Amino acid sequence: MLSIIVPVRDESKTIKEVFDYFNNNLKNINYEVLIINDFSNDDTLNITKSLINEYKNFKVLDNNKKGLGGAINLGIKKATGENIAIMMADQSDDINDLIEYDNLMRSGNYDAILGSRFTKNSKVNDYPFQKLILNRIFNFFVSIIFLNKYNDYTNAFKIYKKSALLEIMPLISESFNIFLEIPLKIISRNYKYKIISINWMGRKKGESKFKIKELRSKYLFTLIYCFIEKNLLNLKK
Repeated sequence: MLSIIVPVRDESKTIKEVFDYFNNNLKNINYEVLIINDFSNDDTLNITKSLINEYKNFKVLDNNKKGLGGAINLGIKKATGENIAIMMADQSDDINDLIEYDNLMRSGNYDAILGSRFTKNSKVNDYPFQKLILNRIFNFFVSIIFLNKYNDYTNAFKIYKKSALLEIMPLISESFNIFLEIPLKIISRNYKYKIISINWMGRKKGESKFKIKELRSKYLFTLIYCFIEKNLLNLKK
């Protein structure tokens, strides 16, 4: 089974579309969607609970530790699938890429499929220019430090074996930086992974929760933490 973790906060205007997004497009996949409510201040939780009776394969969990880190950790622990994909509620990720992720994980002996939005075969629409520049600089910097050619560490949309995620826990990042921590640990600990091209499109409704100024120090902390861990692991070998 494929488990899909979708953290949500203040998504009352779009949450119904999130349900339809998966329900209408994953007809031939055995899956569950774990909607993790991350301390929403609007009607997201109530609307989500009301939709559960109408849709199969969906579960609603209320986060007990505020932040994306807490939401992802809770989703990993509660997921019942062998493979776990993480997607955001803004529907920026291509559902066809999720299907390819699932096919690759079931047909190949991989611990993770790491998608990249920045290859010649990727299609990216409406990516904010300032955010794009900072993204490219930071990801290039990370690839140099970790001596790896992967170029999209910070993207949330990836898929992992649940067993691999449990092995790299605890995940200590509290916010969007958890999406940097997970692939860095997968790569540093020599899990088997494949990099593929994926597509991305900008959010059409609602408001992005990603705040660059607020997250700079958290990304730096995660980068230093993972670098130290990588070198400690090498020393033990």
